[in-house]
Amino acid sequence: MADGLNSLVRLERSQIKSVGAMLARAFYDDPFSVYLIPDGSRRGKLLPYIFEFSTRFGVLYGEVYTTSPNLEGVAVWLPSEKADMTLRRVMRNGGLSLLPKLGGDLIQRLPALNSISSLRKRHAPFRHWYLLLLGVDPLFQGKGYAGNLLRAMLARLDDEHLPCYLETQNGKNVSIYQHYGFKVVAEVLVPGTEIALWAMLRGKAD
Repeated sequence: MADGLNSLVRLERSQIKSVGAMLARAFYDDPFSVYLIPDGSRRGKLLPYIFEFSTRFGVLYGEVYTTSPNLEGVAVWLPSEKADMTLRRVMRNGGLSLLPKLGGDLIQRLPALNSISSLRKRHAPFRHWYLLLLGVDPLFQGKGYAGNLLRAMLARLDDEHLPCYLETQNGKNVSIYQHYGFKVVAEVLVPGTEIALWAMLRGKAD
């Protein structure tokens, strides 16, 4: 493992709930969060469940790192061969218990996620690592935590000569990721929404 990752903390299962709450705060105003749950008060209650699910998926099938035991920020990474949320993986990850908490109207909006998955397969049809989530608690944003999380893993991927893929729905993030070597490979609207999405890739397959 690269020295950079040694400066981070590998997330433990006991921390998943706390991370879910932190990511809910970090992504409260994210365009996709607002699309999924337009009502603000309801969003605050439901987003932690969604981010707990995503974080647990990362712990089960990839690698999740945080900046310190204080959980200032977290990055959820998935190897491409385990990045698809298949029915079996969703079930193992507690999908059946999640759905009743969300409600029918939110569940009807979830298929938009499938189009995002197909975008990754189209633009990164080779072995890579997928940055599923990168979030920093609003109390600690602008202090370099996101950069620390990125640099550590990217150094390892450089050593392993592996590309990295991500998506962002926040146009302000595009230039930040470009600073770390990512290039925009697609700019689209998520089908059925007015949400702009940028697919970004760093490195190429041999």
